[in-house]
Amino acid sequence: MPLLPFGSKVMHKTLLAPSILAGNHANLEQSLKIAEGCGAEWLHLDIMDGHFVPNLTFGPQTVADLRKLSKMYFDVHLMFSQPDKYIKAFADAGADCITIHVEPKYPVAETLSEIRKLGCQCGIAFNPDIPVEKIIPFLGDVDLVLAMTVFPGFGGQSFIESVLEKIKQVDELKAANDYQFRIEVDGGVDLKTAGLCKAVGVDTLVAGSAFYKSEDKVAFREEIEK
Repeated sequence: MPLLPFGSKVMHKTLLAPSILAGNHANLEQSLKIAEGCGAEWLHLDIMDGHFVPNLTFGPQTVADLRKLSKMYFDVHLMFSQPDKYIKAFADAGADCITIHVEPKYPVAETLSEIRKLGCQCGIAFNPDIPVEKIIPFLGDVDLVLAMTVFPGFGGQSFIESVLEKIKQVDELKAANDYQFRIEVDGGVDLKTAGLCKAVGVDTLVAGSAFYKSEDKVAFREEIEK
């Protein structure tokens, strides 16, 4: 199910977004089909540049190749120092939403606007050590706010519970201003931490290692989304 139209007043459904970063990189098609087969509607694609974060993952060609295999909603998370230089490539590759980070020095507002002009929905992300005040200028212009509950770079990290208070602040700002963005978390999400996140307003949960290692992926999704 795609994101609700920008500015929609309809309530959001809780969604699982399996992170293909935790899948089998020798067979990403299989990893995509596992996510799709459990009934997930979103696929989270972590794109890292080796500069903003200490890892390299996928490029736009990988996104384009996966796009041919599925109609899932492609939730593309750019962990780049200069995401403004690459958004067109990922939009052309088939991204449905492109999320960019607030931390690097680049024209954030202009980049969000350009993402929308390219036909995608847009999101703003922040790392665990970033105050919520840094993203406030952009909250009226995004479809998604992504709170990192680990420091990005590698999968399988432990959930940082101190971010929950920041997520609560974001949810309060959302309610106070009648914003319609989704609130997403990424990092260390499992069945236990998902409950903590939903309690403070999260409606979109990225799960990588916990999802792909789960024995019953349908049950995992249903528990996350209930």
